Amino acid sequence: MDTSQQPYAERYRPQFHFTARQGWLNDPNGLVFSDGEYHLFFQHNPKGNEWGNITWGHAVSPDLLHWHQLPNAIEPYEGGTIFSGSAVVTSRHGAADGTEARMVAFFTHAKEPFGQAAAHSTDRGRTWRLCAGGKDLVPNQGQDPGERDPRVFRHEPSRMWIMVLWVKRGVVRLFNSEDLVTWRTASDVHLPDFYECPDLFELPVDGDQERRLWVLHDAGFQYWLGTFDGQTFSPIAGPFRGDLGSHFYAAQTWNNTKDRVIQIAWMRGGSYPDMPFNQQMSFPCELSLRTLRHGVRVCRNPVKEIEGLYAEQFALEDQTIQPRVNPLRSVSGSLLDIELEVEPLEAGGFSVGFHGETVAFEQNTLTCLGKSVELAPLNGAVHLRILVDRTSVEVFGNRGEVSLTSCFLPRSDQTGLTFEAAGAPVYLRYAAVRKLQSIWEETCTGPSPPQPVTDGPAGSMRM
Repeated sequence: MDTSQQPYAERYRPQFHFTARQGWLNDPNGLVFSDGEYHLFFQHNPKGNEWGNITWGHAVSPDLLHWHQLPNAIEPYEGGTIFSGSAVVTSRHGAADGTEARMVAFFTHAKEPFGQAAAHSTDRGRTWRLCAGGKDLVPNQGQDPGERDPRVFRHEPSRMWIMVLWVKRGVVRLFNSEDLVTWRTASDVHLPDFYECPDLFELPVDGDQERRLWVLHDAGFQYWLGTFDGQTFSPIAGPFRGDLGSHFYAAQTWNNTKDRVIQIAWMRGGSYPDMPFNQQMSFPCELSLRTLRHGVRVCRNPVKEIEGLYAEQFALEDQTIQPRVNPLRSVSGSLLDIELEVEPLEAGGFSVGFHGETVAFEQNTLTCLGKSVELAPLNGAVHLRILVDRTSVEVFGNRGEVSLTSCFLPRSDQTGLTFEAAGAPVYLRYAAVRKLQSIWEETCTGPSPPQPVTDGPAGSMRM
């Protein structure tokens, strides 16, 4: 039986990156962990494969791997669509509208001039009602008619909720609130060229819990390091770029994940001809701050949960590889987690090939799909992690020091792998190739039906 056009099995359907069952997808929204589930809301056009009619789609996962798409969460109303935002768990702190809502989502109501509205859920995010009848809780600030993308989180030291809002190019405004309803301006942050989709979070440096810094970044993952006291973000270093690939945009981190900071992004601009869906998300990564050669930087690595997808594995170690010799000639696969540690020796280089594409290292430069980044060996060796899906590749150098996230259309149906030394021998400390299982095997029955809606407060809206 031909399964190439069955749901989630189509030719260009990513097999371990999230995609909507059908229709357009862009920014991740409302990322929050609650009651054993990771919630992923996303900018979505359920009526077509192009941007428009923007709605909050919704999927949940127990493990950041296997996603189940639920009915749409928040739909356009009163002539405005539902742009990006965030979600929080509120049971310990009270909630908007005086209810005991378990979750509250904040979003931009895209009806000019844009304002920031909210919705709440008391049934694990299965149904949502607008707070304050859908009216803006934070009205337009008069900086830009399109100001948008509220990022809300709990700041325990100040016992406040914090909202980070992009108000115009180069300016984000911070608000705080005791009840998620009344928001007061705290301060403005002026950062050159800062553009939309802000995120703000704290990380320890080199794992030292006594030495912590805050990270503030925009949609392009241009980030600054600094301090934050509940009122003011004070940058001390930056800007730096967090990903140098072709298709990484609008990244956000999950709320309520304790000591882990987990990030996902829209892989903006990929091509999926003749597919029922359009666009995909990056693979979830855990973030850390490490002291590197040039100072403290954000490092990204695939979440450890990926090990739950491992199937057949191939390993090789301690070999000197001559040019035109392929030690991976017996290995093939279309869904792969490849890990290598290589000593370039006499300034030699090497490349890894898949689907007619290559990841190459030469002269302290890592290159993939036309994008390059400087990467110097550590202790004489280069460490690479390469995630290969049907239409995407994510490359992590020196354990997340650099990353390149890109989409591609396979130029070849061949699934064999190559490893080649370029011009001079290299020493392969080890190579591990793990074939991955599809995340969609239990998802192909489609989204679950809508759940019953209980009575809500007056003026609420059934979604």
